[in-house]
Formats: sequence, structure tokens, C-alpha cells
Amino acid sequence: MKDHRVREARRYELGEPATRAVHAGQYPSEHNGAVAVPIYQAATFERPVVLDGGWDYSRIANPTRAALEECLAALEGGRFGSAFASGMAATATTVLALCRAGDHVIIPDNTYGGTWDLFSRITSRWGLEYTVVDMTDPAAVAAAMRPRTSLVWAETPSNPSLRITDIAAIADVAHRDGARLVVDNTFASPVLQQPLALGADAVMHSTTKYLSGHSDVTGGAIITDDDEVAEAIKFHSGALGTMAQPFDSWLVLRGVKTLPIRMRQVCESAMRIAEFLEGHPRVARVHYPGLPGHPGHDVAKRQMRDFGGVVSFEVDGTADDAAAVCARTRLFTLAVSLGSVESLIQNPGQMTHCTTTGSPVTVPESLVRLSVGLEDGAGLVSDLADALRPY
Repeated sequence: MKDHRVREARRYELGEPATRAVHAGQYPSEHNGAVAVPIYQAATFERPVVLDGGWDYSRIANPTRAALEECLAALEGGRFGSAFASGMAATATTVLALCRAGDHVIIPDNTYGGTWDLFSRITSRWGLEYTVVDMTDPAAVAAAMRPRTSLVWAETPSNPSLRITDIAAIADVAHRDGARLVVDNTFASPVLQQPLALGADAVMHSTTKYLSGHSDVTGGAIITDDDEVAEAIKFHSGALGTMAQPFDSWLVLRGVKTLPIRMRQVCESAMRIAEFLEGHPRVARVHYPGLPGHPGHDVAKRQMRDFGGVVSFEVDGTADDAAAVCARTRLFTLAVSLGSVESLIQNPGQMTHCTTTGSPVTVPESLVRLSVGLEDGAGLVSDLADALRPY
């Protein structure tokens, strides 16, 4: 590492997440002293015939994207980061990089609708087989393993029911049979959970969510400590053109700087909301790992620093009742996505997970998913109280 990089990297190498979020990947001396990494909005770079370091073509590498990738790797405690155009671009590229036709993949029975679409409608056409299991049960995962199982895809907390996977236990199951474990860490963010330290081979993020945090960009990322995994993902990202663009990378990098303090606030408000919902007569069930009665509470407490900003609950009624509650809120915006400064509400069964109807991916029809933002916590509780009144 260059001398100035060694000096400037000391700002974050021994720091807590808040320090890494601000300084990782930032080398002002490489950018004319600019404190904020510039947007290198360039498709190509002047270079010698034989490239020895430096930059070449932005589909392969770009200085703004490289700064983001280093920052995310530092936050996750990994050595390699790759930034993508979306969370699904990250997921699809990783699957293509790590699997071959005829391989077998294990996925959760509670997972993001886009992930289900990828495995059920796209990669299955290319000869990739998959099995849907209850990822909260390591024995069920072990029973689903096959000789051609190359990948276990976990999501914890899961979308949208906030089920908790014991990352260390599932990593042991996967590695015993020669498979790799990739963990979708979007709901937790690297501030609350670091799957690599628990045995995962790679971590995926939709950077659209908490990492960017402002509903103004789509993006994804993969972080790993494995040289072989990193090389395969980098090659496939460049070959497929699924990489993040410079301006999008800059927006995510800017959002990451406030990630730790945002997560602190949303976790506090989410717990307040979950406790309110738990005692409400129109709520049949609350899904939030911070509640002691949640089935995954003990595991979450062991592997997470806090419990996150997403709360799901089942209305005591039908899908139409859940939709009505969503439509009656004022502070919560009825919209898909999550992890932003504004609070969002949706009915997954009719929105983000509408394609999972009748599939092994289970989503209660009366489920409402909340993404808690930075508004006043008492105001958010009051908004939900009004929305849940009999009508």
C-alpha cells in the first residue's frame, strides 16, 4: 500500500463502525485533497498499451465505485467488495459466478420476492435446481443437502416475516458438504450484523436500502474474504455489465456515512412500535426479533448488535383489512422498499411478494410490513394507532 494510503487508512482500521463508515475507502491525497470522493463520470481512462495498475474502462473498474467497494468491505470486516446496479444484480451475478448447470441451491421459505423469482423462473431454466427450506432449522437445511449442492442462500432477518437464521450453524452445515453460504444482510446492515465473522463465505446487500438510506438510488453489493469467490464475482460483474455506475456509487457512499446513527434511531423506534403492536387488539401477531417472545430472539441477540428497523405484523383479519390499514396511515408512506429516512408501509402479499402466492415461500395474506424511518417515534405509534382503529 502507498505511504499516504497507509497513513490515511489508519483513520478507520482500528475504528468502530461509525468511524469506518466515514473514512473507509477515502484517500483525499489521491483526489487533489477532496474530502468527499469525486464522481469519476468517465467511461474510459487514458492508459499505456500494457496496463500496470491504474484505470482502464469503467465497466471493469472505476475510482468512485472502488471507494465504495473498499468502504463496504471494511464495514463488513471483509477484504473484497463489489458494487452492483441493484440488489438483484448482485444476487444474480453471484449465483452465476458460483454455480454451474446441474448444481443445487438451498433457499429460505421466507425470502424476498425477487430472490424467489430469480430461482423459480430464471436460473431453473438454465439447469440450476433449488430446494426451499425453513432456514431457521439447521437440521432441515442438512436434510436438504445433495452431492451437487454448491450454494446455500440465507436471509436474516428474513423478508418479510423477520425470521432469524443461525448463521454459524448454517455455515457449518454448508461447509461440511462442500457448499458455500451467502447471507443477505440487507435488513440488518453491517452495523448490526457481520455474517463473515460467523462463517459466511459472502454477504449480499441491496444498497438501495439502509446503506444508501435516502430512497434516491438503486444498488447492490457483495463482500467476501475468499479470493476465489471475489475473483469470480469481479469477472462476472464486468463480463455481464451488472456493476454500479459512478454517480450511484457516490450516492451510496454518501449515505453510508450516516448509517450507524440512522440505525441507532430506527432500532429505537422499531422496538417502541413493536411493543405497541404486541398489545393491540386488532393485531394477531407481531414479527420483530427484539421482542422476547420472537422464536429467533435468542439467536438474534447472540449474532446482532440490535434488532433492526423493520417490523411486520399480522392484522386480525383479511388481506383487504391489511391493505386498508396501509392506506389509512399518514406518516407511513404506502410504498415498496425499506431502509430509508422516511417510514414506509406495505402489504407484502399483494405487493413485493405477489409472485410467491401458491409457492413454498410463505407470506401471510394479512401481513403488514413497516420500515421505520427517522420521524418521531411517538408520532409513528400514534399514526399506527389511528390506522388500526375499527372502520
